[in-house]
Amino acid sequence: MKSTFSTVVFLGVALSSGLAQMVSSHAPTIAEADAPGPSGSTMSMQVTDRPVARVNGAVLTDRDLLREMLAMFPYARQHNGFPKAKEAAIRQGALQMIEFEELVYQEAERRKMAIPAERLNAAEASLRKQFSSRSDFDLFVKTEGGGSRQLLRQKIRRSLLIDNLLNLEVSDKAKLSATQLRAYYDKNPQRFTFSESFTLQTISIFAAADTSAKALGETRKRAEEALRQAQATKDLGEFGLLAEKISEDDYRVNMGLHKPMQGHQLPPEIAQAVQGMATGQVSGLIQIQNNYTLFRLAARKPAGKVKFEEVKDRLRKDLEKARYEQLRAGLGAKLRQSAKIEEL
Repeated sequence: MKSTFSTVVFLGVALSSGLAQMVSSHAPTIAEADAPGPSGSTMSMQVTDRPVARVNGAVLTDRDLLREMLAMFPYARQHNGFPKAKEAAIRQGALQMIEFEELVYQEAERRKMAIPAERLNAAEASLRKQFSSRSDFDLFVKTEGGGSRQLLRQKIRRSLLIDNLLNLEVSDKAKLSATQLRAYYDKNPQRFTFSESFTLQTISIFAAADTSAKALGETRKRAEEALRQAQATKDLGEFGLLAEKISEDDYRVNMGLHKPMQGHQLPPEIAQAVQGMATGQVSGLIQIQNNYTLFRLAARKPAGKVKFEEVKDRLRKDLEKARYEQLRAGLGAKLRQSAKIEEL
């Protein structure tokens, strides 16, 4: 399952889909602290490798923080900074994320999880392919690894360890078997049932601002004539052309056709009228205050239940996403219980 957050502090070298994002995230970011950006944005962070947090003694820097902030809000590059109104929340979310990833890494090390040399080599090779030239890659190594390929490999290994532990404790456990999925469907029938729905075509005649008896009488006459013509139509097309010609509501541009609606979504007067009608039948005039409407019942769909085969793919996605977030939050809370975290 694809995570909704960055699973690696080193920006995803464990997964090929994350390589392009990782490379772009190391483009030059912010040159000056507190430099104003356009449209209410701000450049409030300068990368100086200043410590921003300690997690069980391990130091996390503003470089780690900014990288995560950019992963959360990539448009900051285009806008030369983060929106002032959102920056504090983005920063706090990013800080919690890099703390979480450090805790996951430390837990992987505590468990003595290993990364095979061939996987580490493959991840490094995939990373190098993202650069258009050797000089660009060397600059990247200098920026992120202090010029040391060994340090760069250590960071890649760290990313892979984080990914491995998250797969073990979160992604794999979030997966549902076909039996579990079917059991949820059977135990929650209300989620998959639907009420009877109606598809209507309408013609509306609105009263003028003049509320004199004469004006209201004229409105009534126009409505009665509209009803006479509507009752003479034979199908959806004929009724639709009439609606386009004489109806005064916005649906006239769509042949008077509305989207399917359940009974409780309809105005009470219409919901009552539609109950005894057959498909294709035209209603009588319905007066609402000084206005009139009439409708043709274009279709009605009886109440029923969505079949399991129709909903299972979407249901799996929704349930596994919820389980993933729950497991991830539980893992974070568990790791924080015995951790010493200082935000600087």
